Amino acid sequence: MAKEMGTTEDGTNSVNDITPVLNKETGRNAYHSTELPADKVDGKHIDQLRADIVRAVDDGRAVVANIAGTATDTDGTAHSYEGGHYLSVVGYSDGGKTVTIADSANPDQASYRMTVEDLAGWIASRGYSS
Repeated sequence: MAKEMGTTEDGTNSVNDITPVLNKETGRNAYHSTELPADKVDGKHIDQLRADIVRAVDDGRAVVANIAGTATDTDGTAHSYEGGHYLSVVGYSDGGKTVTIADSANPDQASYRMTVEDLAGWIASRGYSS
């Protein structure tokens, strides 16, 4: 998949490179890309992200998020990826207000929970595939 997405040691350029590969691998056209504006994530964007996560997870799929910067999980632990990183949203609770993150970067913190508002801010200026 990495080769098809054009991934190098520097990473994958855009979530738009991931979406078609996810659709090919799953054999259906279920994934779509959504970009979030830098520093302008509002309630409408958060509601859409929440709905997309709920729909994808209920459909048995993860959401792939392209994030950058630092965000804090519900336990108060900060996760920092200043240069950017991809992670998966694999679950939710409270109607999607809290999400479960699967993060391959640190085996000691491979899974954590975060509010959808904090996740949206982390995705801002980037995007997600759901």
